[in-house]
Amino acid sequence: MIMQINFIDLERQQQRIEKEIAEAISRVLKKGQYIMGQECVDLEQQLAEYTGRKYCLGCANGTDAIRLALAALNIKKDDLVLTTNFTFFATSEVIAELGAIPIFVDIDETYNICPIDLERKILALKNSNKKIAGILSVDLFGLPAKHKDIDRLAKSYGLWHVEDAAQGFGGKIGNDSACSFGDISTTSFFPAKPLGCYGDGGAVFTDSLEVAEYIKSLRVHGKGTHKYENINIGYNSRLDTIQAAVLLEKIKIFDSEVDEKNKIAVRYSSALDGIDEIIVPKIPSGYTSSWAQYTLRVERREELMDYLKGEGIPTTIYYPKTMSQTKALNSFSKYQLGDLKNSIEFADSVLSLPMHAYLTDDEITHICNKILTFYSF
Repeated sequence: MIMQINFIDLERQQQRIEKEIAEAISRVLKKGQYIMGQECVDLEQQLAEYTGRKYCLGCANGTDAIRLALAALNIKKDDLVLTTNFTFFATSEVIAELGAIPIFVDIDETYNICPIDLERKILALKNSNKKIAGILSVDLFGLPAKHKDIDRLAKSYGLWHVEDAAQGFGGKIGNDSACSFGDISTTSFFPAKPLGCYGDGGAVFTDSLEVAEYIKSLRVHGKGTHKYENINIGYNSRLDTIQAAVLLEKIKIFDSEVDEKNKIAVRYSSALDGIDEIIVPKIPSGYTSSWAQYTLRVERREELMDYLKGEGIPTTIYYPKTMSQTKALNSFSKYQLGDLKNSIEFADSVLSLPMHAYLTDDEITHICNKILTFYSF
């Protein structure tokens, strides 16, 4: 019989905390405060403490979190925003939607934005008298980007920096947590994210009281001191109380899940690192990943995917196209400069394996053995 393995197993996680989740949702139903209830306030406080930020503001989803962050920084039409070329579409989508221009930066071996290419492009833009507004970095696959370098560059060149930690929540650089970097940081609580709810949700983090108060207004139609006083043009981006209640229970087991995923990643890498046709993920010294995905670079990718599928092992490609190759962003090609060699090469070879805290020893062994068998052909 073929072993059937889940790519992300939310069912096993739900079984672990089924009683606690049911009780948390029941409390919300009894109180009847379904939008921005007390659980939302409690969650914001816990997340601020967890990340080391002064303020956390829940919102409807991770994309809105980026939108709120950029709006709070007063992004303007035709502003240039440097961002990674290798990520999910939402990051560049929001830049473009707000009328600004994404300038794509290549990645390094960590899959994250390359500080060397970032500075190269900052200098090239400044030398041509182009106005750069800021940097929007991404913590891909659970690993924080090289934020110490990015923050230094932002400060040196007078730019703002927003950290998109939609996949990075729970990751660390030393003792500094994801969502603690940049002027503003954001995350997503989409179910498949490291800390996910049972629907959509997101959050914005900042140490600025002024920014926090502005985002509080923006997320509720630009509200002032009461419901019918609108002082800004804003959005409808409030966090559901039931989702906050779910997250309050999930955060209790979150660190243990990250620990388990790191153990699984070590097992994967130890088993697969010796294969010539595979490059395992690289985690810099002093960094901790929350392993939103375990992503290899492989040869014969499509053949391997078909073989593993036949063995009950699901795999996924994150991401088959870079932002510079995305049709919806073609209009920005005239603004780009320099090459994007790594991101384009990586898009042709990346492959993500099952990764969640509830993989069994037998499942991990099965996955590794089948990959080893494939490359022995």
